[in-house]
Amino acid sequence: MDEELMEKKIGSETIFDGNLLHVRRDTVCLPNGKSATREWIQHPGASSVIPVFPDKQILLVRQYRYPIGQVTLEVPAGKLDFPEEDPLTCAKRELSEETGYEADRLKKLSVLATTVGFSNELIHMYVAEGLKPGVQHPDEDEFIHLVRMPLQQAVEMIWDGRIFDAKTVASILMLDSQLKDQ
Repeated sequence: MDEELMEKKIGSETIFDGNLLHVRRDTVCLPNGKSATREWIQHPGASSVIPVFPDKQILLVRQYRYPIGQVTLEVPAGKLDFPEEDPLTCAKRELSEETGYEADRLKKLSVLATTVGFSNELIHMYVAEGLKPGVQHPDEDEFIHLVRMPLQQAVEMIWDGRIFDAKTVASILMLDSQLKDQ
C-alpha cells in the first residue's frame, strides 16, 4: 500500500565520520522517477530509563546540553556502545552510571524515533522499579546532578515548558498514563 511512497537509494557518500555521529549524503530515486539528495545522520541507537520509586517519585538528571546551550532536566540515557548492543544492557548501564541506582525490574515503555527527518536514531525507553541505591559513576565528561520529584510535578513541568527533552517528555507521559491505568 505504501510502495508508492518509497524512495530507493542509488548512491551514498560519507560526509563526516565522528565518534558518535556519522553524516551521510545519499542520492535517492523518488516515487515519480526523479532523483533527490538526502543528508542524514547515522546513529547507533540509545536507551533511556525513568527510575520510579514506590511513592511515585521519579529520578531525573540535570545536565548542560552544549548544542542548545542550556541545562536540561532529563531521564538518564545514553547511546548503545555498538549497534548490536542489547538496549536493556545499555539501559542498566546508564541507570547505574548516571544515578548510581540498580533496579530489580526494567520494563520496556516503547521505542522512540527521535528525529526521523534527518537521523535514524532510535531510543529504547524503559521504566526502572525496585531501585537500590549505589554510587553514581558518570563518564569523565559528564557532569550530572540528580533531581528526585513527584511524577505529577514532572508532568506539570512538561506542560509549562520546563521539561522539553523529547525522550523525557515521552517517558514521563507514558509512565503517568500507565500508573493511572493501574
